[in-house]
Amino acid sequence: MSTDILRIAIAQLKPTLGDLAGNVAKARAARAEAHKQGADLVLFTELFISGYLPEDLVLKPAYQDACRAALEDFARDTADGGPAALIGLPWNEKGKLHNAVALVDNGIIAAVRFKNDLPNYGVFDEKRVFQPGPMPGPISFRGVRLGVPICEDIWGHDVVECLVETGAEILLVPNGSPYHRDKSDVRLNVAVARVAESGLPIAYANEIGGQDEVIFDGASFVINADHTLAVQLPAFREAVVTTTWRRRGNGWSCDKGTIEPVEEDEEADYQACMLGLRDYVNKNGFPGVVLGLSGGIDSAIVAAMAVDALGRERVHCVMLPFHYTSPESLKDAYECATALGVRYDVVPIEVPVTGLESVLEPIFKGAPRGIAEENMQSRTRGTILMSISNKFGAMVVTTGNKSEMSVGYCTLYGDMNGGYNPIKDLYKTEVYRLSALRNRWKPVDAMGPSGVVIPENILTKAPTAELRENQKDQDSLPPYDVLDDILRCLVEQEMRVAEIVGRGHDEETVRKVERLLYLAEYKRRQAAPGVKVTEKNFGRDRRYPITNRFRDKGAGLKPDAALYRIASGSSVEAIDV
Repeated sequence: MSTDILRIAIAQLKPTLGDLAGNVAKARAARAEAHKQGADLVLFTELFISGYLPEDLVLKPAYQDACRAALEDFARDTADGGPAALIGLPWNEKGKLHNAVALVDNGIIAAVRFKNDLPNYGVFDEKRVFQPGPMPGPISFRGVRLGVPICEDIWGHDVVECLVETGAEILLVPNGSPYHRDKSDVRLNVAVARVAESGLPIAYANEIGGQDEVIFDGASFVINADHTLAVQLPAFREAVVTTTWRRRGNGWSCDKGTIEPVEEDEEADYQACMLGLRDYVNKNGFPGVVLGLSGGIDSAIVAAMAVDALGRERVHCVMLPFHYTSPESLKDAYECATALGVRYDVVPIEVPVTGLESVLEPIFKGAPRGIAEENMQSRTRGTILMSISNKFGAMVVTTGNKSEMSVGYCTLYGDMNGGYNPIKDLYKTEVYRLSALRNRWKPVDAMGPSGVVIPENILTKAPTAELRENQKDQDSLPPYDVLDDILRCLVEQEMRVAEIVGRGHDEETVRKVERLLYLAEYKRRQAAPGVKVTEKNFGRDRRYPITNRFRDKGAGLKPDAALYRIASGSSVEAIDV
């Protein structure tokens, strides 16, 4: 029997990878809430039962069996006459593992559909673990033919075209779409393109939460066939929202519902960093965090993010001064800790550093002082922070930004020590912008205080590692506005040196930065995981060899077209060689 009104709840929730019982409990609570709201069907996000991204964990037969058992247990709940559910999980079908979504209704698994288009770029590696499913047909539910393409299936037109040809009336899309800057606009444009091609309305349900480096920002939405936005859920927060759909003439449309504002630009980046840190700490069971508070901008913003994510009671800041630490830094660190209301301790490192120098004096005798002595300070600080972590269980948060990580302006086993880095994918100039932002704005669900939490002097003084007398970052590096632009060209855009020089940069500076970028790869391999906010972070997105002697020596060199003839097909045939 067909219906003319359908109420579909969008469950924008935070699963935890591997916590199958916890994820099913979340699904049950969401289903109960949707039932109160009068929903007929609950749309969950991609691989909700297992958690997403599962990586190679999903290849374990025991894990696959446990996911299937969890689904069956949840399916039995639907015998109570409440809402049906579309919920994702890995599904082994005749020895082939699929990224699947199942319809559970009336106490049974009523239908299963498989993801056809498996992404294999950026943070995704689905072709490694899943097999593509066949082109899906719609699922019949209450007499309505529902198309259920899974995430990447709507980034091309083939799957949706197939669903239209086989009679789909509404598109319900479960997603695990990660955050990067401006991603909301990208998703909306993709969805509108599919709506325009198919003439069908679309409900887009996206996960929220942090999974190691990857952040899911939610911001689920509904777009009607006339391209209008009918419903917009919030970003970075859980929500269960029931939408009302009506058959009008030959098609369906969704009633106008809640339209939540979605944070953009620096506000979205800050939210992503905060959420990533919160979920990494909480999902991995740490009681809190400890970090070195130096009086500089990086540690100040990380301290603010930590308090916003976890609350001041779970954040411990430690100042670790040496005789190069200025009174200004001591004052700035104290004022920052006071503004945030955190526990703050001062642990001088003079004794352990001079002890190390004394032990090494016979070996170092006759050699000039230099980086080795500077790095002893950083490594001593790292050891002290790790010792506090070992004693009390709090995780060390590391505070290096993307500019430093790019060029190796950091010390292995020193300031790189830590379990997680919320600003790993923010360039130094972005750190300054987000710090200024936080002083005038606070996220809705932040647990820290309002107002100025990063002293103004930290925002205006010249950055320095304070590892030697009168040291400044720009003794070793170009100005950060120059450095960051060059790095964006090299890292995010993979531009040639000649192209970067053409933007107005000094060629010698560009080549120096390129060289430092390649040389620091071995450090990045050993760095803590951290939040991804750009389209190409260090880690899952950008995978470069450590041993690498390539340098861009060409002045815009391109293949000599005179040596090649491109055939009308896809082959290339060399001539005149």
